[in-house]
Amino acid sequence: MRGRSLRLRLADSRGQSMKLNRRNLGTLLLLLFFGMLIGSLAWELLERLVRYLGSDFTLTLAEPIRLFDFYVLAVSFRANPGTLLGFIGGAVLFRAI
Repeated sequence: MRGRSLRLRLADSRGQSMKLNRRNLGTLLLLLFFGMLIGSLAWELLERLVRYLGSDFTLTLAEPIRLFDFYVLAVSFRANPGTLLGFIGGAVLFRAI
């Protein structure tokens, strides 16, 4: 392999990408979760950097998205464009495996 650069393969040798089935559903959910987490944190850092530089810039939703709300326990999260970008990145990464 002299003179060739190392490239990320997006498919196996037959040109097929990873298909969704019961065995790899957990992998997909894990990649989507971490993609959304990393995307959200990166977007938050970008907003804070822009705010530090003197501009008022935010695309984060004002109200949190509630998944469920019991009297004892409530689960919700705030979404921003990084959440969507991370979700897409996780899905692309899953197809690349």
